[in-house]
Amino acid sequence: MVDVDVLVAGAGPVGLTAASELCRRGVSCRVVDRLPARLPYAKAVGVQPRTLEIWDRMGMAREAVETAVPLKGQLLYVNGEEGPRIDLELPPEVPYGFASLPQYETERLLEDLLRRWGGRVERDTELLSFEQDTGEVRAVLRLPSGGTEELTARYLVGCDGAHSAVRKGLGLTFDGGALPEEYMLGDVEVDWDLPAGYGVRASHVVDGHTDDMLVCIPLPGDHRYRMSMPTPPELSRAGSEGRAEPDGVAHGLTGEQGPQPGLEHIQAVLDRLSPRPTTASSLRWSSVFRISHRIVDRYGRGRVFVAGDAAHIHPPTGAQGMNTGVQDAFNLAWKLATAVRGRAGAELLESYSAERHPVGAEVVARTLRHARSGIASDPDDPVTIMLREAQLLVGYRGSPIVGPDGAPHDGPAPGDRAPDCGGLLYALAAFPVRLFTLLREREHTLLLYAEHEDRTAGFDEVAAASAQAAYGLLNACAVLAPDVRTPTLHIPAVRDSLGEFRRLYGARDGEALLVRPDGHLGLRTTEVDGPGISAHLGKLFAT
Repeated sequence: MVDVDVLVAGAGPVGLTAASELCRRGVSCRVVDRLPARLPYAKAVGVQPRTLEIWDRMGMAREAVETAVPLKGQLLYVNGEEGPRIDLELPPEVPYGFASLPQYETERLLEDLLRRWGGRVERDTELLSFEQDTGEVRAVLRLPSGGTEELTARYLVGCDGAHSAVRKGLGLTFDGGALPEEYMLGDVEVDWDLPAGYGVRASHVVDGHTDDMLVCIPLPGDHRYRMSMPTPPELSRAGSEGRAEPDGVAHGLTGEQGPQPGLEHIQAVLDRLSPRPTTASSLRWSSVFRISHRIVDRYGRGRVFVAGDAAHIHPPTGAQGMNTGVQDAFNLAWKLATAVRGRAGAELLESYSAERHPVGAEVVARTLRHARSGIASDPDDPVTIMLREAQLLVGYRGSPIVGPDGAPHDGPAPGDRAPDCGGLLYALAAFPVRLFTLLREREHTLLLYAEHEDRTAGFDEVAAASAQAAYGLLNACAVLAPDVRTPTLHIPAVRDSLGEFRRLYGARDGEALLVRPDGHLGLRTTEVDGPGISAHLGKLFAT
């Protein structure tokens, strides 16, 4: 007999994402974290548009956009000379932009969401060990009292960071290396007159080599920035005992051990590199930061999985780390919930590693390349670079649970992110909605597109059969071309009043498109009455 369906180790953004989604789906979940409280540090601050889309699906986007500040772009300076400004512009159909939000605020919002679904974080509680067999995971926890507790779970998810006990307990490899440079971080206010909402990157270059650098990311508040810069010799831990870690992984903040950067250290760099004379003040926190680049050989084994920094660590270039981890957790949560219900097909849980490991490997390689040579060394065109940095190009083509790409079309293929679109009209509403509004907090959604009324004749039957094959974990909706007379259907219907759905998806008359719970296309087929939809759902759900 199990005590809980899923045990989540780690209550950072990744663990809280996994736990919130599991609880929302009715899965019993315990979340433990060895820290007694959230750390008040603005560590991971960049929030990518794709992460905001995920928070939209989770029902947390409004709170996030009301708390974060927009990131409009970056100002570049080399040897005191201003370079070309980078504006973070995305296609108009992308619903969210780039944002900055201190990690402790991200955790607060996610913890509020977790409580909304009946969950809570057990603080000052640490996973000490675990073992698993084919039916359960048995774990030992250290409690705030100093005692221990043994519990049994169906599954264990390790979101416990770069020094993950779950990763070590699974015996996963964590291959990679460390960068020799150390950086200091500081959360400060400055009195310069640079435009709000823009990051600042100022460097000193000699003979093509950067020997000094200052990177400033705006934070909520008046002239507040999270600044990073090389660590001066008097604060460096390189070569000292303080640099060593028990597991050999030197990554992240060094904590309160050793000397901490003060305002005088940050001011010295500003005096050298700031594009405007300025004075730093109101130091909220500071630390020395170390960087490694590593990735596991696989994202889980048996009933135990890893996500976020427990699976991949890399340079913070482009703010990819936390955002990639949130996507890990979101990808895993809906699959675990299906498995807990006893409805998972044979390949569903295996698909987590199959889909996310290539993403993690690409992010590690790309951020390492950018850290060494700069993003300007990227050979792709600026639009592609921007979309990739926004994590809008992450896809799972070739996944074992993604359908084949059928007849030619102009839109996304199975495995690709399902784009948003506007102008969808319900018959009873006087205002249009966006597709993401229709998809919010839902499981699989089958979109049935029609350009002629007679094409809708079998939509109800297809929807009913699909919902039955998915054990009720599927919604269906008809999407009608602007001039189609509204048919009598039992499923909801919206009118594509602006033609955006047809244009962005390359939708064909009578086509079915299945959107997964994580907002990726699982299948598209024009053979709506054929066996394709049922066969595909058979990969996802146990028969």
